[in-house]
Amino acid sequence: MKISFKYISYFFLLVLGLNMTLTSCTSDLDVTPGDDDEFLSEQFFQDPASYKQVLAKLYAGLYVGGNDGDGQPDISGIGGDFSSYLRLLFVTQEFTTDEAIIAWADGTLPTLNSQTWSPANEFLAGTYSRAFYEISVANEFLRQTTDEKLTARGVDANLKADIAAFRAEARFLRAFSYYNLMDLFGNVPITTEADPVGFFYPVQKSRAEVFAFVEAELKDLDNSLAAPRTNEYGRIDKTAAKFLLAQLYLNSKVYTGVDKFNDAGTVCADIINNSGYTFANVPYSYLFSADNDVNGAQSEFIFPVISDGNAIRATGGGMSFILHASIGGSMDASSRGMDGGWQGIRTRREFVNLFPDETATGDKRGTFYTNGQSKDIKNVGTFTDGYAVTKYINKKSDGSAAQRNDIPDTDFPMFRLSDVYLMYAEAAARGAASANTGTAVGYINQLRTRANAATINASQLTLDFILDERGRELFWECHRRTDLIRFGKFTGASKIWQWKGGSINGIATESYRDLMPIPSRIIQANPTLKQNPGY
Repeated sequence: MKISFKYISYFFLLVLGLNMTLTSCTSDLDVTPGDDDEFLSEQFFQDPASYKQVLAKLYAGLYVGGNDGDGQPDISGIGGDFSSYLRLLFVTQEFTTDEAIIAWADGTLPTLNSQTWSPANEFLAGTYSRAFYEISVANEFLRQTTDEKLTARGVDANLKADIAAFRAEARFLRAFSYYNLMDLFGNVPITTEADPVGFFYPVQKSRAEVFAFVEAELKDLDNSLAAPRTNEYGRIDKTAAKFLLAQLYLNSKVYTGVDKFNDAGTVCADIINNSGYTFANVPYSYLFSADNDVNGAQSEFIFPVISDGNAIRATGGGMSFILHASIGGSMDASSRGMDGGWQGIRTRREFVNLFPDETATGDKRGTFYTNGQSKDIKNVGTFTDGYAVTKYINKKSDGSAAQRNDIPDTDFPMFRLSDVYLMYAEAAARGAASANTGTAVGYINQLRTRANAATINASQLTLDFILDERGRELFWECHRRTDLIRFGKFTGASKIWQWKGGSINGIATESYRDLMPIPSRIIQANPTLKQNPGY
């Protein structure tokens, strides 16, 4: 069953000091709860049920932007809907690439479409702050769940055992945020539960140091996370840590200058052969339907971000954003299981061209809505310029309705086994001794057979093919920016798409934009931070 988030609506956690990376060092968090439903940490943790509630808060933080769904935003200066973790990952990983573009002109949002952002970009500030907010909550949870604290509160042995598992998951979610910060911003501070609570400026660490911290955490968590496929659906286990470790190694050359493709292949082979997660032998569309937690797709979901129309009141965050914003023009919102469209997101012509046709005939994954839409994007602000994308749907795989049509049930597949197949294949193509080319071709052909696409042979398993195949299989799953950077095609002129660089036909962009700037408001809050080169 899905982990329940519905009972955390009024949870309030006072976290001092470690969120100094938000709009001010401590003032945004140095507040007194305003009603009887809010608690300070020490008082809150007297309740035995509180420990799982905080864990639920950490997981819910991936989807919603504040308590009470998008209300009571966690982060000052940006609304709860705009500051949803998943929404911000989508904005930074997709709008900056060939896979997506958004019509809206909110603030500095258009600069993400064109790779012309600056340190003043409020969406980058939101992304940075959201990740550190999650880290701060995890750190406070770890402080409050030491053996000494639990013994002093008289926590019984059975609950202590549960809390030990919760601590491991909190550490994973913290590592996940550090991975995203390192990937997007490079050199960032590291704070843990060992740091003091109160005013201080955390020391900025090099990207390589953050890499080493995340690697060490993920390796150590293999000793304490739940065994594969033994946790509640929606909660992570040892395999999620291995998946993130494989991602870390696959991108090691970018992050540290050191090639670790062989390590990536080794970890991927371990996941494929020993985790118990299995390739979902169901139609590709099932993976992105409202019942993807029960329709067979879940067999390959290593780390889903849970959606639930009744339990998670997120009107503008997470999948509510992705689904609403991708509906417009002549599209019938009800056919997508939704109550309306926000006329926002569609894709660019260069991404459409990765598929053999525009009708999902030669590849079932290429599902575009073209009626009344032009493939060419002459005006970024016009939704009908650019094909719409119908990958996600808020209907069950049999076509029946979800729980409601304003907030979707469709879970977001943050990590899935198909990506492990693709990472293994890339390791093989890059010459890793730990990955066999013939085996990799077999994995790729499983993906392509499910998509009703032509199979390939070993000679076709090139790096260019793998980058394109990652796009076809994983588009709109928050991987594209990282993938393009790893292949040397995010900035520069080696890969051009419409409106890259702000030009209708695309132009080369500066290589320093492979890293996002440290947001201005973050540096104002912590003047010891150094800006990334070029900004």
